[in-house]
Amino acid sequence: TGGLIVLADSFGQSVFKESLRRMFRRFPDDSPGDGGHLQMGFAAQIDVTTSREFKIAGAIGPCSSLKKMGPNVAETEIGTGGTSAWSMGGVDPSTTLAVYFEITNSNANPLPAHKRRYIQFVAQYQHANGRTRLRATTLCGPWHGDPNDASPIARSFDQEASAVLMARIATHRTETEDVPDILRWVDRSLIRLCSKFADYRKDDPGSFRLSQEFSMYPQFMFHLRRSQFLQLFNTSPDESAYYRSVLVRENTTNSLVMIQPSLLSYSFQGTPSPVLLDAASVSPDTILLLDTFFHVVVFHGEKIAMWRDQGYQDHEEHIHFKNLLIAPQTDAQRIMDQRFPVPRYIVCDQHKSEARFVIAKLNPSLTHNTNDGSAGERIFTDDVSLRVFMEHLMKLAVQS
Repeated sequence: TGGLIVLADSFGQSVFKESLRRMFRRFPDDSPGDGGHLQMGFAAQIDVTTSREFKIAGAIGPCSSLKKMGPNVAETEIGTGGTSAWSMGGVDPSTTLAVYFEITNSNANPLPAHKRRYIQFVAQYQHANGRTRLRATTLCGPWHGDPNDASPIARSFDQEASAVLMARIATHRTETEDVPDILRWVDRSLIRLCSKFADYRKDDPGSFRLSQEFSMYPQFMFHLRRSQFLQLFNTSPDESAYYRSVLVRENTTNSLVMIQPSLLSYSFQGTPSPVLLDAASVSPDTILLLDTFFHVVVFHGEKIAMWRDQGYQDHEEHIHFKNLLIAPQTDAQRIMDQRFPVPRYIVCDQHKSEARFVIAKLNPSLTHNTNDGSAGERIFTDDVSLRVFMEHLMKLAVQS
């Protein structure tokens, strides 16, 4: 199968039993060509071919090298390199592989304006019905040859995919390098990117502006630096191995949730709404739903927990309060029904011990040192906030 890991306290726990059951999910009976068969594929492998101007540096994901050398294999290795083909063992519909490339054409030999680049991915696996399936995906695109004008590259930048690709490299490097060195590399890469693509006047941090294609990227890097993939405090070696192994096989959307968890707020003021992953989002009269991919947490504010403990939801005149309590639990169940491995479900109250699952993920914009009267949850930490992180980034990016 290529192996799978599930993190649970015991074999009797629902997290383990439900994850094991979902491993053997089948396609719906009315699904053409797949009906009734297992969703997993077997003996999968992938082959990558490129045009001459660039080479394959490697792949990061649930794969091992098939040692297929050729002229399109780069000497520089990223992840599992030195090959253009990989074995992936067992795959499911969400298995994702990250492939990295190196441009070999030098600036001294500019490409003609009409030149196109080609990449072909040839994936094959054995379907549960016994037949071998092969899928070829060919991508074509233009080259940009002017080293003095980076705007076409900036306009095509996918910050979400880039954040996940960087997270995979950082996670892969933890196997052979110390975490402080990796954090410095993440910081240097971010500063270089901002220096190249941001709009600013030299040595004037106040003039620093990032276009919308890059606007979220520094935030992703801030949360990646604080994530359980790079911060080992309070995490056992087997937990670290589990979190990292899941990150390198999931798709972009799920990986982003792991890097920067999503936070929904429920209140009497209106429909549930996404809020910033920030200490200022905690309020005594709201309920928060945190999705970190590995945990789904329903967090009751202090007043909400007090009203619930007094049984207000059992009175007919407080039906709105009862609905407010039920809504995040229903949404949490919907998230958990779709996910593999099954996340751990936690219900907690503000200022209680399990509230740490939420507080540890929040940007510490309010700490024990904050004296400006801001509303929100004070977080007792020496970690820098996103605002301080961005101030340092702007200062270093604009340096001449």
